[in-house]
Amino acid sequence: MRIFGLTVAALIGFAANSLLTRSALAGLRIDAATFTAVRLGSGALMLWLLVAARGERSSGGLPGAGSWISAMALAGYAVAFTLAYRRVGAGVGALALFSAVQITMIGRGLIDGERPSLRDRLGWLLAIAGLGALTLPGATAPDLIGLALMIVAGACWGVYSLRGRKSRDPLRATAGNFLRASLAGLLFVALSPLERIVSAPGLWLAVISGAFASGVGYALWYAALPSLTAWRAAVVQLSVPVLTAGSAAVILGESLTTRLMGATALVVAGVLLTVWPTSKGGRV
Repeated sequence: MRIFGLTVAALIGFAANSLLTRSALAGLRIDAATFTAVRLGSGALMLWLLVAARGERSSGGLPGAGSWISAMALAGYAVAFTLAYRRVGAGVGALALFSAVQITMIGRGLIDGERPSLRDRLGWLLAIAGLGALTLPGATAPDLIGLALMIVAGACWGVYSLRGRKSRDPLRATAGNFLRASLAGLLFVALSPLERIVSAPGLWLAVISGAFASGVGYALWYAALPSLTAWRAAVVQLSVPVLTAGSAAVILGESLTTRLMGATALVVAGVLLTVWPTSKGGRV
C-alpha cells in the first residue's frame, strides 16, 4: 500500500504538470524555451534543498548522483513535450505521449522476460479502451511535427522511468538528473529564437511545475519504480490523460462530458485491476 500511495501521488503530480504547462503555453504567458529552462532549474533547486534538509553526507555528493543518460532522457522529454504542446491538442497529444510510453516500457519488459498475467492484460485493455474513448472520437488530423515531438517525448519518458527502477536513493538520483538536465534547458534557450515571451504568471507557473509537479513528483515516482514491473509502471500512467482531463473540467471550467466520465471509469478500472493487491500478496 505504501507503493500504491507513492504511485498515486506521483500520477497526481504528472497531471498537475500537464495543467500547468498547458496554462502557461496556451495562454502565451511564456515561451517554450524559457519555460523548460525555468522548470528544470527550479526542479533542481527544490530537490537540492530536500537532499540538504535530510542532513545526510552521502558519498559522492549531489553532482555524483543520477546519471547523464537519465538526465538526457529527462531533458529530451521536457524539451519535446513543451514544444509539442504548442502544436497539438491535449487529447491527441496525450494519446501519442502515452502510446509511446507503453511501447517503450512494455517492450523493454517483454525483452527482459516479463510475462504479464491474464489479469494484467485485461487491465491494460480496459485502460487503453478508456484512453481511446477520451481522445479518439471527434479528433481532427493532428499536426505531424507536433505528433512526432510528442512521440519522442513519450519514448524519452519511458527510458527515464525504466532507468528509475534501478535507483537506490530516489531523491538524490532525481536531484542529480535534474541538475544535469538543467544544462540542456539553458542550451535550449541559447539555441532557440531570440524572441522571448516572459511574464510573472508564466514564470510562476514554470517554477511551480518544476519545483513541485516535476521535482517532487518525479522523486516520488523514482521511489515507487523499484517495486513496479515495467509492465505495471507503464499501465498506471494511462490514468494521467484522464486525470488531467477531469482536473481541467474542475479547475479550468472545461465541460465534464458523459464521454469523459465513461473514459475515466474504464481507465480507473483497468489500472486498479492491474495494481490492486490480492489476498496472496502484493500486486504492485
